[in-house]
Amino acid sequence: MASAAQTHPGAQESRFIPGSTERLSPSAVNRFLMEFLIYFGRAVVVFYPVYLTGYLGFSISWVLLCMFMFTWWQKNRQWKDVQIGGALDLVDNEKHIINTELKGSLQMASWVHFTDVEKANWVNKVLEQAWPFVGMYIEKLLKDNIQQTVRMCNSALKMFTFTKIHLGHKAPKITGIRSYTHEVDQREVILDMNINYDSDVDIDADVNKAITVGVKGLQFQGMLRVILEPLVGQAPLVGGVTLFFIRCPTLQINWTGMTNLLDSPGFSSLSEDTIMDIIASIIVLPNRMCFPLIDQVKVDQMRFPLPRGVVRVHVLEARDLMAKDTYMMGLVKGKSDPYATVRVGNRHFKTKTIKENLHPRWNEVYEFVVHEAPGQELEVELYDEDRDKDDFLGSYNMDLGEIKREKEMDQWFTLEGATSGEIHLKLQWLALSSEPCRDLRPSTNSGLSCAMLAIYLDSGSNLPKDHSELASNQKHGKHGREARLTKKNVGPSSYVEFTLDKDVQKSKVAFMSKDPVWEQGFTFFVHNIETQQLVVQVKEHEKKTVLGVFNLPLNRLSENSQMSLDQRFPLERSGANSQIKLKATLRILTEERPPTKIPESSPVNVNQQMSAGGNASVSAAHPGDPAKSQPADQLNRTNEASSAQRRRSSFLVSEASKSPNASMRRYDSHSLLSDNSIASSRFDLSDGASYPEAIRNHQGTFGEIHLTVRYANMRNKLIVLVHACRDLFLCSDHGTDSYVRMYLLPDHSWRHRKKTHVRKRTVNPVFEEKFEFDVSLEEAKTRKLDISVKNNKMFHTRQRKDIGMVMLDISQMDLIKGVSDWYELTLPGLMKSNK
Repeated sequence: MASAAQTHPGAQESRFIPGSTERLSPSAVNRFLMEFLIYFGRAVVVFYPVYLTGYLGFSISWVLLCMFMFTWWQKNRQWKDVQIGGALDLVDNEKHIINTELKGSLQMASWVHFTDVEKANWVNKVLEQAWPFVGMYIEKLLKDNIQQTVRMCNSALKMFTFTKIHLGHKAPKITGIRSYTHEVDQREVILDMNINYDSDVDIDADVNKAITVGVKGLQFQGMLRVILEPLVGQAPLVGGVTLFFIRCPTLQINWTGMTNLLDSPGFSSLSEDTIMDIIASIIVLPNRMCFPLIDQVKVDQMRFPLPRGVVRVHVLEARDLMAKDTYMMGLVKGKSDPYATVRVGNRHFKTKTIKENLHPRWNEVYEFVVHEAPGQELEVELYDEDRDKDDFLGSYNMDLGEIKREKEMDQWFTLEGATSGEIHLKLQWLALSSEPCRDLRPSTNSGLSCAMLAIYLDSGSNLPKDHSELASNQKHGKHGREARLTKKNVGPSSYVEFTLDKDVQKSKVAFMSKDPVWEQGFTFFVHNIETQQLVVQVKEHEKKTVLGVFNLPLNRLSENSQMSLDQRFPLERSGANSQIKLKATLRILTEERPPTKIPESSPVNVNQQMSAGGNASVSAAHPGDPAKSQPADQLNRTNEASSAQRRRSSFLVSEASKSPNASMRRYDSHSLLSDNSIASSRFDLSDGASYPEAIRNHQGTFGEIHLTVRYANMRNKLIVLVHACRDLFLCSDHGTDSYVRMYLLPDHSWRHRKKTHVRKRTVNPVFEEKFEFDVSLEEAKTRKLDISVKNNKMFHTRQRKDIGMVMLDISQMDLIKGVSDWYELTLPGLMKSNK
């Protein structure tokens, strides 16, 4: 059966089904009879001594004594086998066994296990020195903010008061720190810190005169990600700091007072899970804590960025799982009733249960929104369903950055924590496109999403306290300011409920405010843009009464050029001036494929081929491959879809890392509150078209560009300075809006593109911008620089944006001394101008 399963992975075990007309093969009949005889023999061995004891008139105590002796002998034998097996494994794999035991029992620091994780002794010294002042800040925060929030959340806690706040003398320890600088944009620094906090904290509080609660000691452990961005050229050098946990940390609390009941096993997990839910709502993805340090950086733009993409998980099947079900005191082994759980972040799903099968097939699909890739993980666990406690069958974890890099994976994965078993997964990475599609109809595949809806909930204004206030104002004809002057009351404790078909999500509660502030983000999967609509309801916290309603049809977003709406919306069935402020952003899910390798030919030859025939097919570059002979505009549409995720980034990660551990996700500063930028590429959508007529008829020069190229030996970087251009082609009566785009060939994909800022309304733009390439000196001498000056305002949507190009052969330059010169701009396919 094992070999058959390997040869045919999708094959299941053949079983005899009563009433079926299928004929069994002779081998299957023989196997069935042998299994029956074995089961019968084991039953005779077990029950015959019991029958014989009763027949001979012996006491039942002899049966129990024999069973006890047999069980003891079996357990002792198993213990000896484990000891002998462990000794043999130690002899054969001494290094691996010792490392495994050290990791599991000693819980050593991260820098011991990972070479790219560094010690942080100096950080710990700083924390230890500053900890008393941190305690003063926390004490003020608890008394001024948290205490008031606790009092407002429940009427029974109106007298809640902190009587003692002491964070203890033990500061948190950072057991390892990992920094990312080369793998991310030059204007940001990423830090991952492993935090271990074994505290002697002592906090007491009075719920009322009779009830006292408190905490005396806690343990906290997790990995905190710190993002310093953007780096600026003025004090304090960092524009803002962002903090968040990628995964939920672990927490253990020692309660005092009346809360001692929470130390019991039944209540401990409940209390700690509740506290972890509160922590997760503040600082665990997708939530972040942000601290802007300069005025140009907004908190909301740092706190709620758009997701990186969507991963689609196909849970297909498994094979060779462990048999956990046993009968007759373990003498007869059965099978398992397996099911799988799939988790990404705080979103998880459970498959159906397949009864009595070691080779189950599920064929189920799930979709997850990805906020950090790499960073977040796909977690798959298999269990055997039982009446009391489900047995563990194995697990498999994968960083989502690997799926993002591969775009699509369809393979078998070996289960960890199990003696045998594999699971078959198909994983797809879906990019988020801001380009409206021609066909927005739902997918033909049932249950799959065609788009993602991101909501940023900001605030509300002029909410009625309850229906009685609303009815009173309507009865007496009082609205707005007049009603507020005639009756002084406290605002409602409200929250917002979003409903998209069966998906319902709720915001946090804003207590006692007619102008509540929520500042939360939500995501929804969309199946039909034309028919679905988002229902927004503002509700009162305790009575659950509706304070206002707003409906947003999704086709209203698709009709917008940016597929986004950011404004205040009036509420129905509410006050006359009641409004809610939110931003809704729609993004189309596009399947990304691995980028096609473009033949290493100079851009002059490629552009000449394209300009020779605007509608020529790509088969000209591959004459012998009919599969690649597709129209150029179809290729452009494919490139556009596969690059939709990259358009939104202002920070790019180099995926050509030297080792898997060095790979890092792409970070960007574009937020849910800001529009996505649309980048240009070396082969953009207009490359297959001709130049504008004004350029084709131009007889003079196309201008010059001033460049400096040198190599920094100390930093191992190739540096290109773009100083200025002069005498560019005049694209309009007001001048030319130009920018410079460059590639270090043969790297000419989207992620390797460098570009300057746009200089508007001038034919002599000054850029003075520096670009760096991470290449060695020997490798740099084999490269070429492809530089193009482009017009930011296109003449026509299907016309080329180039107004001048130059190709520099770096092998002909003295990079150590550096080269600075003016270079003439030309256009491939057009006659070279006479200067």
